[in-house]
Amino acid sequence: MNIQSRFGGVSGAITDSDMDSLFILPLRVIPFATDSLQRSRMIKNHRMVSVVELYAERGMGSGQIEVTDLSKHFGWKNAAHTDYDILRKLCDLPSFDVYTLRRSLRGLDVPVNNYDELKLTDEKNRQLTGYMQDFTLPLIREIYGESAKDVRRFEDLVLLFKDPDVKKALARLKQMAEKLRISVEQIPRFLEDYADIFLSLSYYNQCLDRLVPLIESFVVSMADLRKSMQVRNDKNFMAEVDRQEKMLTGLINFLKRMFQQFGELSRDLWSDLSAEKFERVREFIEGTQVKVGSVLCGLTVKMNAWITMFPSPRAGGPGAKSEFIMTEMRPGMNELIAIARS
Repeated sequence: MNIQSRFGGVSGAITDSDMDSLFILPLRVIPFATDSLQRSRMIKNHRMVSVVELYAERGMGSGQIEVTDLSKHFGWKNAAHTDYDILRKLCDLPSFDVYTLRRSLRGLDVPVNNYDELKLTDEKNRQLTGYMQDFTLPLIREIYGESAKDVRRFEDLVLLFKDPDVKKALARLKQMAEKLRISVEQIPRFLEDYADIFLSLSYYNQCLDRLVPLIESFVVSMADLRKSMQVRNDKNFMAEVDRQEKMLTGLINFLKRMFQQFGELSRDLWSDLSAEKFERVREFIEGTQVKVGSVLCGLTVKMNAWITMFPSPRAGGPGAKSEFIMTEMRPGMNELIAIARS
């Protein structure tokens, strides 16, 4: 498996704030009638099952309960309780990243307190600055050419339109509108859409980059496991190891193909920039967000589980690793393959 990362070696499980996570859904964004749900989270466990986490604290662990058991836990008198219906719908979501949530919750008819809350945190936005430059600098150069020397970030581009020199600011707006073949009044919406769609690509790119070292560690562990006298004569287990590594390779290749397509589309955007072409690019990227987010979510959950249990390729014995692979790594992988192939 030949995959590259912008990050160095393995540094532990991937963690993010709730709103920035692929596999955590803070239930406060949903208007539940049950107060304690507002303080809880839905998470994907090691087996890719969505469970409600009632508490998670150092030294106390994580208090998780399956949705089917919540009626008894909360004393709901029937399974048709409104909160239960909503939670059952949320269980089916393949990823909890904000972009998948935006596209899925309306389709599932799940109410949201405020859709504006479904966005990455300011801290995550700062982390993605370097990734965003790949998409924002071409736009800036296309519009302003050599005069864009002082514009390095997307925020700088927005500030150009807030210049205290009203004539200069208006001239820039007209210049951009002419390039895009839209009216000056449409520019704010275009910039908002542009920033959001390429922020999503930056986010997914970072998720993949952080995932790569964990996958590499897993592959090294599999190579060592194959040499172990304790398990190498177990034909069923060895076949399962081969199967999982094959699925893992297929999923990584799927992600690489998707990001290659995203790159080609974004580069083609500049050959003849227009609002219509951007709209086609936006529709394609948004149409594939759920698939990309779902595969990244599943792989991150699996690799997090592995690296937490076995922090280095040498940690843990062959018996412990083989049991973990059969009981924790295997569930949910077929579903990820199905999503990639759909």
